[in-house]
Amino acid sequence: MNIRSTSVIFAAALCALLPLPALAAESVFGPGPAQRCYQAADEGLPAGDNLIFCNLALSSMLTPRDRAATYVKRGVLKLNLLQYESAAADFKAGLEINDQMGEGYIDLGATDVGRQNYADAVAHISRGLELGTTQPEVAYFDRAMAHEGLGQVKDAYDDYRKALSIAPDFSPASTALKRFKVVQKPSGT
Repeated sequence: MNIRSTSVIFAAALCALLPLPALAAESVFGPGPAQRCYQAADEGLPAGDNLIFCNLALSSMLTPRDRAATYVKRGVLKLNLLQYESAAADFKAGLEINDQMGEGYIDLGATDVGRQNYADAVAHISRGLELGTTQPEVAYFDRAMAHEGLGQVKDAYDDYRKALSIAPDFSPASTALKRFKVVQKPSGT
């Protein structure tokens, strides 16, 4: 079976399907700025004002686990603002402290998609999937966009389908799949 995209892949089309940041598997316990930062990232609250809470938390005494999670959460807020370089720096800082956070790698991969570093995106998201994630459909969706950016149409199609098989109501994946057409390869070719 040969799989072809019904539309030409342009960077502009990929920007229209912005990567979706995953939720960090790590949580921050107790009241205070770290908890507020965590909630803002998870609940999709406006990033601007809530970045202040992340910054306050990172300037305070945190356990290594909470510091790593707070870097990842601040990175999510920055990713939502399309601040790719700064978000990537936060994801890397969190992963330097705790390299077992699947979402940290997946979110780093999302920044790679935004920066059009597609090969890095595939590697980072694949590592995140290996470590585990609370929202694998988002990871497969982001990796599919990276595969598209690399011209790996079949891999992209497979990842979009995997995202949809995990979460049948995940509309970004069903919308993306509408751009594909599966055709039978003529026999003898």
